[in-house]
Amino acid sequence: MTSTSQTPIPPDYGERIKQVRELAGLTQAQLAELIGVSYASVNRWENHQSRPNSLAWQKFTEMELSSTPLEPSSTMTNVIDFSTPHRVVSTLAEAHRLSDGHLFNPTFASETSLIDPLPHQRLAVYERMLHQTPLRLLLADDAGAGKTIMTGLYIREMMARRLIRRVLIIPPAGLTANWQREMRTLFRLHFQVIT
Repeated sequence: MTSTSQTPIPPDYGERIKQVRELAGLTQAQLAELIGVSYASVNRWENHQSRPNSLAWQKFTEMELSSTPLEPSSTMTNVIDFSTPHRVVSTLAEAHRLSDGHLFNPTFASETSLIDPLPHQRLAVYERMLHQTPLRLLLADDAGAGKTIMTGLYIREMMARRLIRRVLIIPPAGLTANWQREMRTLFRLHFQVIT
């Protein structure tokens, strides 16, 4: 049985980690990669929300005491490239803006779709369906009451909130092409028919 000497973790570990990280010019993510932990761990250590384990502290003190300065790996260097076409940058900025649209407008899907939902459709989607996790609701209205629109609104909202990635719709066989067409034209949702 062998005994390993462990360096005790001082009470000011958070300030010490932050000071060494800042002196080395590292971000929390870069220091985390060097130690072999997540950046969230480094953040929690610096804010005294958790203590590093003995192995992580040992790696940190070895880096702190080494004569070579701490340097991030070559894959983490940030290169600013201003040669990207402006259309690409504006498209990317618009995509980020739209990805958070649901935070500012609770009926975001109805604004980005080619529909004008009726009151009973808004109530079903925004007051019933979106509040249930997981969703347990059967849309069984009369023909022409807007089941496709309610489904499209729900799917679009859930995708905007990043709560779903894949969807399987099982319509009656005769309505498959109709569902596919309406999802594509009204909600810009592209479905593949599986036979």
